[in-house]
Amino acid sequence: MGHGFLPVSRQDMIKQGIEELDFVYVIGDAYVDHPSFGHAIISRVLEARGYHVGIISQPDWRDENSIAILGRPRLAFLISGGNMDSMVNHYYVSGKRRSADAYTPGGVCGKRPDHAVVVYGNLIRRKFKDIPVIIGGIEASLRRLAHYDYWNNALKRSVLLDSQADLISYGMGERSIVEIAEALESGIDIKDICFIPGTVYKTKDISGITGAAQDEYNAVILPSYKEMVHTPEKYAQSFGIQYQNTDPFTGRTLVEEYPQGVYVVQNPPQKPLSTVEMDDIYALPYERSYHPSYEEKGGVPALTEVKFSLISNRGCFGGCSFCALNFHQGRIVQVRSHESILREAENMTKDPDFKGYIHDVGGPTANFRHPSCEKQLKCGVCKDRQCLFPNPCPNLEADHQDYRLLLQKLRALPGVKKVFIRSGIRFDYLLADKDDSFFRELVEHHISGQLKVAPEHISEPVLKRMGKPERSVYDRFVKKYEKLNKQLGKNQFLVPYLMSSHPGSTLKEAVELAEYLRDLGYMPEQVQDFYPTPSTLSTVMYYTGIDPITGDKVYVCRNPHEKNMQRALIQYKNTKNHDLIREALLKAGREDLIGFGEKCLIRPGKREGDSIGKKEIRSKDNKKDNRSKTRFDRVGQKKNKVIRNIHQKKT
Repeated sequence: MGHGFLPVSRQDMIKQGIEELDFVYVIGDAYVDHPSFGHAIISRVLEARGYHVGIISQPDWRDENSIAILGRPRLAFLISGGNMDSMVNHYYVSGKRRSADAYTPGGVCGKRPDHAVVVYGNLIRRKFKDIPVIIGGIEASLRRLAHYDYWNNALKRSVLLDSQADLISYGMGERSIVEIAEALESGIDIKDICFIPGTVYKTKDISGITGAAQDEYNAVILPSYKEMVHTPEKYAQSFGIQYQNTDPFTGRTLVEEYPQGVYVVQNPPQKPLSTVEMDDIYALPYERSYHPSYEEKGGVPALTEVKFSLISNRGCFGGCSFCALNFHQGRIVQVRSHESILREAENMTKDPDFKGYIHDVGGPTANFRHPSCEKQLKCGVCKDRQCLFPNPCPNLEADHQDYRLLLQKLRALPGVKKVFIRSGIRFDYLLADKDDSFFRELVEHHISGQLKVAPEHISEPVLKRMGKPERSVYDRFVKKYEKLNKQLGKNQFLVPYLMSSHPGSTLKEAVELAEYLRDLGYMPEQVQDFYPTPSTLSTVMYYTGIDPITGDKVYVCRNPHEKNMQRALIQYKNTKNHDLIREALLKAGREDLIGFGEKCLIRPGKREGDSIGKKEIRSKDNKKDNRSKTRFDRVGQKKNKVIRNIHQKKT
């Protein structure tokens, strides 16, 4: 456990003997001092280097004084919008406002603004004109260059400009924030800090990064913001270049031009952390809880799921098109040692609320415990191919032994009853491992009744755009999973995550998915409609209609009604969806799926004068009135009811 929360008030500063803070960290989330929260890691990393850091959580953005409660910091203000992009936090993909915020005390909404990083940055600028402002966290990281903003349906400028900040520390940020702090401490002006990997800065002079005799040492000039606004194809081109420069070993400096001679410059990413560095970060003195001032409000809901979970790794070489991990954590997997994780687990067992269950041991992808191949830590990841898609690379090292041994050690700890895995399991990587011992132990020990996996779709044209393996790979995984369950005497289920309306999905592909679910005998309770979040390949496809990697044109479902139809097809057994499904099947030319046959998705619609299939809702008074009807009427109703039930069984 830690040695106390960081100061959140002047009174805290006095108690801790701090006259002046070096950094004031403004955050969009509640203050939770747990390593699953980005602000906790960054603030503790700075504290470990001897800096005094104070926290202003969810300030009132309508009141300038709310940003000054800790005074003016000696070195800089830091800003993070929170563990989620503030717009994703606030809105469903439909545009409807969410009713709860898990990162706010009591789960209440409305404690942070839309586009929180921009609003907080401008709030600070109004109160403190010349103070250095550094923005970070996932919202700033994924909006560091021009980006499509789904909620405004527009290409927005770099968040560096709109927030009036001086620097972006993108990615996970532990290295870059320390280098920034040391540069400021040494007296370097914030405008001259343009040399740190993992940062983005603005300038009017790019001569120093474009004048080298050899092109490989020159920055890459991206299409200008003006060009991208007028020609979306230019944005697809720009993003394709960005995507190929996310590696810390091979990535080049990128330059994006704006009006009035302003340039936004992205330095290459920070180098991956070593296992020793990862261990050091997770050994910092976190309180592992939310600030005690939130207790009377019911605490912070987001802590519940992670409080008894263990972070094993970061980074992901899965390469899903709809995921922004490549842009934020990178493709090179970084891991903690067994000793580090076991120490944290042992401390966890001493918590009075611990009931013996470790909820998760993982990260972005649970079963990635080392880089995908040996050369990555020396040469970086390949620019022109993925590790798993469309097929596993010949150089891929698919090996689960380290993860299996870690889980065995955790299961053996005194006080631990069960160790679950709830992070995503990459099933194609699992199948690539010729040794089945981990798969067997996964089924035997680490599933709480059902395993969640993410095939996302089964249609080849859609899977291709998603960067997911072909359907046959998932089918092989399902067969193997069922076989192992049978051998071990288990009755555990698979819960597949499915996505509707992803770029590349027409009604034809949506019907194909519905037929697959029909044959499987499964209807998901929840379906994720594709959500165009900043800085993903899929979002660029959604905005431009172009695959930024191949340059191919891609069909994009943007019409809300068609999106509803695609979603309804996945849940075709829900009678509330039948009108939408009927319309979708007719438009797709699949009338053969409307009828009473075994392969049909829905029954024919009600004909005029025919009450078959009609759902009758009666009040208590109507039921009383029904008692007085003739025997003939009642028999007729009974016949209709019997017919309706038979049809339900046939579907």
